[in-house]
Amino acid sequence: MKIIDSKIPDVKIIEPAVFGDERGFFIETWNQQTFTDAGLDIEFVQDNHSRSGQGILRGLHYQMEQTQGKLVHVITGKVYDVAVDMRKSSDTFGQSVGIELSDQNHRMLWVPPGFAHGFYVMSEMADFVYKCTDLYAPQHERSLLWNDPALKIEWPLLDGVKTQLSTKDIAGTPLASADTF
Repeated sequence: MKIIDSKIPDVKIIEPAVFGDERGFFIETWNQQTFTDAGLDIEFVQDNHSRSGQGILRGLHYQMEQTQGKLVHVITGKVYDVAVDMRKSSDTFGQSVGIELSDQNHRMLWVPPGFAHGFYVMSEMADFVYKCTDLYAPQHERSLLWNDPALKIEWPLLDGVKTQLSTKDIAGTPLASADTF
């Protein structure tokens, strides 16, 4: 398993070893010792699985209390995954990392606490799974406006495919007035 720094060093791109043959493949998606050896002492308390159709954009979500770190990957399909630094004291505040995650590249992304997170489905359908470091707390959840020009996120929106968002995400808060850490 390779753990790679992204342009925001706290966000990590993980490339697991894939062992495959004509029967299929095997991937180890989580190993406490491997992550600890890489300086990521993480404890997970909740696993989630989301299925979404093409053109659906979920996010950008974060929790002000019970902040969640997330280890995310796609088991079916392809998404563009984004993490935005919401830590006001950080040199990378307001900056983002965007990466394609798919069932073909098997990449994962570590999104630490203090980041907003979201993804856009590029394939016909995608199954997206994530491990969280704290429990979901809807009363503390915030939604950062996904298309805020201040974020400079270059979403790879598909031509001819309507982008679908939840009511909460349509009403997301721009970075300039968002709650931060």
